[in-house]
Formats: sequence, structure tokens, C-alpha cells
Amino acid sequence: MNQDELKQAVARAALDHILPHLESDMILGIGTGSTANCFIDALAEVKYRFDGAVASSEASAERLKSHGIPVYDLNTVSELRFYIDGADEANEHLHLIKGGGAALTREKIVAAVAKEFICIADESKLVDVLGAFPLPVEVIPMARSHVGRELVKLGGDPVYREGVVTDNGNIILDVWNMNILNPVEMEQAINQITGVVTNGLFAMRPANALLLGTVGGVKTLTTE
Repeated sequence: MNQDELKQAVARAALDHILPHLESDMILGIGTGSTANCFIDALAEVKYRFDGAVASSEASAERLKSHGIPVYDLNTVSELRFYIDGADEANEHLHLIKGGGAALTREKIVAAVAKEFICIADESKLVDVLGAFPLPVEVIPMARSHVGRELVKLGGDPVYREGVVTDNGNIILDVWNMNILNPVEMEQAINQITGVVTNGLFAMRPANALLLGTVGGVKTLTTE
């Protein structure tokens, strides 16, 4: 199976995972990226079995709407039973790096509200130590240089992602060459830098389940 086929398989597994729990008034949290797009396309097949969705990006919102799935503002929603999204890296503790698509802040907000965060990814994303994938940090534009200097002090090599403006109107610094041995501490340390909106480490709120597409089928990892 190629990578696209693995993404399709894991998206289908995620749909099978939530299908028994869908209710007519349920609103789902939906992530951003190529694997999340596969899930959105699969979800369209059962769109009459739930109420609608909250999207973590404008792009995902448009894809949901194109399938006739209602999209809600998170401020109007009191509860999300599930949040389904991909990842750029994951470790065995289901700590993640996300934000390759620059939607990390909204992804983190939706994940915080959801009761269960289901991460879907192909097997190439599972690593022993996070950090080979550059860690995205969303930054207030005027703070770019200050934040960059502080990230260097933390051992990283920040690079401005040119031409990218987030849905929140901010910029992204991608931090290379970090060996993230303690993801929770690193997430907290970066978020303490003035001018940082948030960073792409999902360690304080990890996934509850990781559905991993492999050539031998979809494997499910949990922290329980």
C-alpha cells in the first residue's frame, strides 16, 4: 500500500471507530490536512447520522460544507464527543507534533474541548523521539525576532515559514534540530515565551487513541 492508501485505510478505521456512537444531535470536531480530508470524505457517507461538525481550519470547513455537512462555530457548542485529526509525528505516549498545515492553534483549541481525541496517521509518523519534523510555533508577527531568539536558547533552529499567514492572522516559525525528550516540559516552555500563541506539541493534551495505518492493517495504540 502506498501512503495515500494508508491514509484512506486509517480514515475508514476512524469512521468505524465512531460509527456505533453517533447520535442525531452529535457534533464532531474535525481536523486539518490530507489524512483529515480522507476522513471528511468518508464521513460524508453517514452525514445524516449526526448533526454537524466544528472545523479546525477554514479549509476543512469548506470541505465539510462541500459534502453538505453543517459547520458550527465552537462558541455555540457545549460538547464535542470526538475530535478526529492527523499528526506530523507521534510517539508511543501519543504525544504529537502538529501544525504542518499551519492550523495548530485551532486544532489545539478543538482538541481541548473534545472528550476523545482520535489521531489518524500512517506508520511513517510514529517515532521514538519527537523533533525530526520541525516543530511549528504560531507567533504574533511583531514578536517574530524576539521569539526566534528565545527558541534558539531552547536549543532549536527557528525558520520563518515565508508566505504563510494562519487563519488567525499570525505567522509560523518552524523549529528544526530539536530532540524533544520531554514533550510536556518543552510545550510549556515555548508557550511561556511572550509573543507565542501556541506551539505544535500536543503533549499536555495528547491523543486518546492513535489509529496507525500500516502495510499489515490499521493498528490502534492507546495510553490506557
